[in-house]
Amino acid sequence: MYQSDNPTARLATQSVGRLLWVYSLPAVVGMLVMQLYNVVDRAFIGQVVGKDAIAGLTITFPVMNISTALGVLIGAGASARLSIHLGNGDEAGARRVFGNALTLTTLIGLCYLSGFFLFLDDILRLFGATDVTLPYARDFMIWILPGLMMMNLTYSFNNVMRAAGFPTKAMVTMFIGAGMNIVLAPLFVYLLDMGIKGAAIATDISMAVTTYFVLRHFAVTKSPVHYARGIYSLDSKTVVSIIGIGAAPSIVNVAACLINIFINRNLIELGGSDAVASAGIFITFTSLLVCVIIGICQGMQPIVGYNYGAGLYRRLKRTYWLAVGAATAVAAVGFVLASLCPRAIARVFISDVELIGETGHYLTVAMVMFWMVGFQIVTTNFLQSLGRVSASILLSLSRQVLFLLPILYIMVGRMGLDGIWLSFPISDVCATLVAAGLIIIEMRRLKKQAV
Repeated sequence: MYQSDNPTARLATQSVGRLLWVYSLPAVVGMLVMQLYNVVDRAFIGQVVGKDAIAGLTITFPVMNISTALGVLIGAGASARLSIHLGNGDEAGARRVFGNALTLTTLIGLCYLSGFFLFLDDILRLFGATDVTLPYARDFMIWILPGLMMMNLTYSFNNVMRAAGFPTKAMVTMFIGAGMNIVLAPLFVYLLDMGIKGAAIATDISMAVTTYFVLRHFAVTKSPVHYARGIYSLDSKTVVSIIGIGAAPSIVNVAACLINIFINRNLIELGGSDAVASAGIFITFTSLLVCVIIGICQGMQPIVGYNYGAGLYRRLKRTYWLAVGAATAVAAVGFVLASLCPRAIARVFISDVELIGETGHYLTVAMVMFWMVGFQIVTTNFLQSLGRVSASILLSLSRQVLFLLPILYIMVGRMGLDGIWLSFPISDVCATLVAAGLIIIEMRRLKKQAV
C-alpha cells in the first residue's frame, strides 16, 4: 500500500507537522499568487482610473463568485475524493476521478460563460450596477469572461496536482502566471492607457499560460494521476462523489454571491458609489487573509483524506488541530492590522482622503471578530475532507446564509449603512459556535471508529 515510488506514501509515515508545512506552504503561496491577480488589478484600477472604477469592479464580484463556486464544486470535490482513493491504494479510481473532473469542469464552464455573454448587462444591473458603474463593470467583464474558464481549470487541477503528491510543482505553476500579471497589468492599464479593460486582458493572458503548465503536468505518466483512456466518460457514482464533497465550498461562493448582491444594492442606496468602493477594499483585504487560510486547508486536505482512507485517525486529528492553530494566527494578524492601521490598507487602493478615512473606519468595525474565522474555515474543510457532506454543507451555510444574510436584513433596517458593517462580526460569533458543536460531534465519532 505504501510503495516507495508512490509520491503520496509519505502522508502515512512522515511527521504530521512537517507534512502540513510541506503541503501548506506551496498551497498558501499558490493561493496568494492567485489573489495577486485581483489585488494588482484593483490597485492599478483604483489609483489610475479612479474610485468609480473600483466601485464598478466591486459590482462584478458576484459574477466572479458564481464562476469560482462552479470551479470549486469540481476541484475541491475531486481533490478530496482523489486523496481518499490514493489512501486506499486505488490509483485507478483516482485517475477516474481526475478524468471525470476534467470533463465536468469543461462542460459547466461552457454553460455559464454562454449565459454571462448573452445577458451580461441585465446580470450586472441585477447585481447593483448604476449608470455610473455599469460601463466600468461591463468593460471588465466582457474581457475577463474568457479567462474565467482558464481560472477554473487552473484552480481545480492545481488542487488535484497537490493531492496527487506534487505540492511544490503546484506552487511553481502559479508563480508563472502571477509574475506575468504583475508585469502586464501596469503595461495595459497605465502605459497603453486601456483602463479597466487592460487589467482584464492582462489577467487573461497570464491565466492562459498558467493553465497550460497545470494541465501539461498530467501528461507525465510517472504521476499516479495522469491522462489515460477511458477516464473521461462521466460515471454517475464518480460524479456524485465529486459533487457531494465539493458542494460545501461551492455553496460558500454561491452564498457570497447572494451576500454581495444584497450588500451592493443597499450600499448604492445608502452610501452611493463611495460605499461600494469601501466594500470592494474590505473584500479584497479579507480575501487575502482567507486565501492564506484556504491554502493551509488545501495543505491539510490530502493529509487528512489519505490518513482517513488508511484508518490512521490519530494522525488526521493532529493535522486538524495544527491547521486550526495556523489559521487562527493568520486571522488574528488580519484583526490586528485592521485595528491598528486600517487607513494604510485603504490607501493602497484609493487616493481620495475622505474615502480613505471612511473605509478605514468600516474595516475596523467589520473585522473586530475576524480572529474567529480561521477556526470556522478549517473545520469546514476538515469535514469536507472526511466526506461528511451534510455537516460540511451546514457549516458552509451557517456564516453567510443562516446568519449573515438575515442579520444584514435586520441591521440595515435598524441602523442603515452602519448596520451592514456590524453584521459581519455578529455572524462570525454565531458561525463559530456552530463549528464548535459540529467538530465536537465529529471527534467523538472518530474516537469510536478508532476503538
